Amino acid sequence: MKKKQSLMQSIAAAPHVFWAILFIVLPLIIVVYYAFTDADGAFSFENILAVTEEEGERVLSGLPEYGQIFLLSCELAVIATVICLLVGYPLAYMIAKADPKKQKIFIMLLMLPMWTNLLIRTYSIMAILDDGGFLNTLLGTEMHIIGTKGAVIFGMVYDFLPYMVLPIYTCISKIDKHMWEAASDLGCSPIRVISRVILPLSMPGVVSGVTMVLVPSISTFYISQKLGGGSFELIGDTIERQFVSNNLNAGAAISLVMMILILISLAIMNRFTDNENEGGLVV
Repeated sequence: MKKKQSLMQSIAAAPHVFWAILFIVLPLIIVVYYAFTDADGAFSFENILAVTEEEGERVLSGLPEYGQIFLLSCELAVIATVICLLVGYPLAYMIAKADPKKQKIFIMLLMLPMWTNLLIRTYSIMAILDDGGFLNTLLGTEMHIIGTKGAVIFGMVYDFLPYMVLPIYTCISKIDKHMWEAASDLGCSPIRVISRVILPLSMPGVVSGVTMVLVPSISTFYISQKLGGGSFELIGDTIERQFVSNNLNAGAAISLVMMILILISLAIMNRFTDNENEGGLVV
């Protein structure tokens, strides 16, 4: 009986294993291969060393130092993540506290923009923030927003906010309501209930949400290209430009270095989550 169940489990898992190998493992192997080879296919550390050079002249001339680009990418991603957390946590709390029927409506409204393609959403933000766009027309001003870091951060927050709200909402909604009531009965004010009960128990959702916003924010390139107006470059733009210019080895090397740094960050963040808590981060 156990062998039959084991066989059925293996058969059921086979499509998932095949999918993971085809779309996760194999692409990673290809990235590592190109990162450690030159244009002729010979083994080389040249691409990895070029990432750490002062000006990266071996890879693509005219670009700033890769470290500065990565730091700028991290800076904007962290700002966007903090804003998503400050906005998303109260929103997730209010949704979790709402009536079950209203919760479904709120979740649907939160996810509704995600049904639209990222390209269309980004162009709609451009139409709102452009010099002659809806915002300037509404306010009667001539603010120049497109081409600034603020526009890129706004685009990141708009696109990735649901990824912050949903894991936090899931964690808060699974907290036993009796714990809230017990804290109130013991004399805790609503603020102390949130800070002493809700916040600690929802930390796995917070860490998961932070990760789900931070990682795509660091690696994004389309948002920065359209809303940044080409006035500055993020690490995702650099990688995309390398592949467009058919410099696969350099693009793979930058991607590999960034992936390693992100994995180190995720490992550190996982230290702050309790694996026994529901809704925790899974990497």
